[in-house]
Amino acid sequence: MTPYEKRARRGRALITYLHHRPGFYLALLLVPPLLWFGAIYLGSLFALLWQGLYTFDDFTMTVSSTLTTANIRALFDPVNADIIVRTVTMALLVSFFSAVLAFPIAYYMARYITGKKKAFFYVAIMLPMWASYIVKAYAWTLLLSKGGVLQWFLEHLGLEPLLSAMLSLPGIGGNTLSTSGIGRFWVFVYIWLPFMILPIQAALERLPPSLLQASEDLGAKPWQTLRYVVFPLAVPGIAAGSIFTFSLTLGDYIIPQLVGPPGYYIGNMVYSQQGSIGNMPMAAAFTLVPIVLIALYLSMVKRLGAFDAL
Repeated sequence: MTPYEKRARRGRALITYLHHRPGFYLALLLVPPLLWFGAIYLGSLFALLWQGLYTFDDFTMTVSSTLTTANIRALFDPVNADIIVRTVTMALLVSFFSAVLAFPIAYYMARYITGKKKAFFYVAIMLPMWASYIVKAYAWTLLLSKGGVLQWFLEHLGLEPLLSAMLSLPGIGGNTLSTSGIGRFWVFVYIWLPFMILPIQAALERLPPSLLQASEDLGAKPWQTLRYVVFPLAVPGIAAGSIFTFSLTLGDYIIPQLVGPPGYYIGNMVYSQQGSIGNMPMAAAFTLVPIVLIALYLSMVKRLGAFDAL
């Protein structure tokens, strides 16, 4: 028997052995990725969170392994609580307005266009996602700046008084759009809007046409069909899209640095504590906040069928 025939025989024997032991074969396939997920991803995450219990010496700027809950309790200080509330409020507003803007686009894509037109819409929606996130954020600082494209456009439409009134509003206003809360909000909505459109469109694609025909046969007006038939069945898609918009806004640290008024969000607070101050325990404690919030949010949207629409 030649060496080639010996190797082929051993290969056939191995294939036969695995064929008769499907459980062992499945374990061989799953163990490496599960080890990667468990040891690398979850292990590093728990190690990070564990450091939230370490002690940071403000005088020597050093971290010791002495365990304390001071960092967790510090999250409830008024200054830190204000950062958390500000971030969560922005994430909820961005999710809500993204859904409002995304629903008509998704409905049009799902019910009225096919073929090349639908492909064009897919490319148009996904095209911004192929561009660099940093480039898009910087581009918006130029568009929203004083004397920028948007201000020039509003001036030529005679809407400058409306812009001035909007910028004078407390809480969301500012000197210019690029340094205002409303400017930051619109950049968030622009960046994450595709993540809302596509899940809603997928949910509406699964809407049986027979339901719409039955609604019309029963005498329902178009708005009644939209409210009582289409919208309830689109809720899982909206909830699925909100998982992306909510979690991505919650953890973002670049847009709050580039657009909007001064003030920390959770993401750039973690970045500042870890990168500038070196207070790793406090940074780890702050990372606990989005993890807990997203876990609660996922448990809530799961009841709406969000995972079935992903």
